[in-house]
Amino acid sequence: MGFKQFSLRIISRTILAMVSLLLLSLLLSQPGYHAASILLTALLIAQLYELIRYVNKTNGELVRFFEAARHADYSQRFDLSELGTGFDELGQAFGDILGRLQQARNQKEENLRHLKAVVEHVPVPLISLVSTEKNTHNKLTLWNNSARRLFGTHSVTKLSDLDKFHPDFSSRLISLTPGERSLITIKIDDTPHQLSISATAITIGQQQELLISLQDIQSELDAAQLSAWQDLVRVLTHEIMNSITPVASLAKTAVDLVDDVAQQVTNQPELVEELNDVTDAVNTVARRSDGLMQFVTSYRRLTRLPSPNKQLIKLSEFFNHIERLACQHWSSKGVQYQFSVSPASLTLTADADMLEQVLINLLQNAEHAVAETKQAQVIVSASLNARGRVLIEVCDNGCGISEEVAEKIFVPFFTTKREGSGVGLALTRQIMLAHGGFISLANNSDLGCTFNLTF
Repeated sequence: MGFKQFSLRIISRTILAMVSLLLLSLLLSQPGYHAASILLTALLIAQLYELIRYVNKTNGELVRFFEAARHADYSQRFDLSELGTGFDELGQAFGDILGRLQQARNQKEENLRHLKAVVEHVPVPLISLVSTEKNTHNKLTLWNNSARRLFGTHSVTKLSDLDKFHPDFSSRLISLTPGERSLITIKIDDTPHQLSISATAITIGQQQELLISLQDIQSELDAAQLSAWQDLVRVLTHEIMNSITPVASLAKTAVDLVDDVAQQVTNQPELVEELNDVTDAVNTVARRSDGLMQFVTSYRRLTRLPSPNKQLIKLSEFFNHIERLACQHWSSKGVQYQFSVSPASLTLTADADMLEQVLINLLQNAEHAVAETKQAQVIVSASLNARGRVLIEVCDNGCGISEEVAEKIFVPFFTTKREGSGVGLALTRQIMLAHGGFISLANNSDLGCTFNLTF
């Protein structure tokens, strides 16, 4: 209805202008009507101006509507009542369309924010690589919160920054194909992390991105390895104890029997000498049996570790206790030592007995490492690391550990000491895993080594 009125107004204005033009032409053909001709000319100009203004007003409102839609300017309001009856509906339609566009945009932005929140808070580290004009998949565009937590406070602004954790890290990521899964071991703050990396290709517009997940499976591997060692040790100790117990018992019985016989034949020197040889042989069997049983008993500790009885420990007081317990005799050996806690009020929730066992074992190892070192020094410190976790460091300036040995020191049965059992560091690692932490080695074969306990 409004558009019909608009058409009628245009037609009526056009007809009036044509009538005025016709009258003007008649007056101009008749002499003596100069004043009337001037007035009619002015009227015709006014009619044409009004016609053009009326049409431009309508076109201007249309242009304003399209510009508002193109630039997402949803604050525009359209009052077309000046154009006549019925144009109010057109103004309302314009406003309704812009409102729907705004609603669709808000919904899209809300979905985008939700997607970003999901990506940011998903527990799996994610990064995204896109291709540039020069190289394929070498521009880093996504770096979620889990990835930032994995790499700590390290600043990663470009893909090559990842090479600080592994020399071939960036090249391994670039070479991934969609659907491929790979394993890589990196070091973050001198702590090894086994990553399972996989890639998925996604297309956004005309651009293809490579979405890569970096799942840290180190804790799962440690738990699986520990469980496997416990099962192996449990089977071995069971079988060995079943076999060695009767041997040890019979050996001791044989020693007693031989002693009884030797007392009865004291008047036969040759027989007594032979019985002494038998006694030595049986005693050797008994001693070796006892040694093997003690060896097995020590390894049973790996399979019978109780759950930690955690309590709040003030580390400054705890270190004083450890110093009195393990380091009092070091001064006489020329070994300097230092305990420090920063801040002094630092506390730790852990099993005090287990933590004591861990530190004493590490201090004994440090004492052994600096035995041949001049100006030997051992430093034990506790602080908060960059991630806010309690970090205890046991550092010595001893002989250090070779790379080959460093890879095996936490493996049960492995030891470099002549009288060692290979239990100490394996048990230490198990205790740390039971506390939800880990132990790592920062080694320099020329300047000693540092064991890091991260809780």
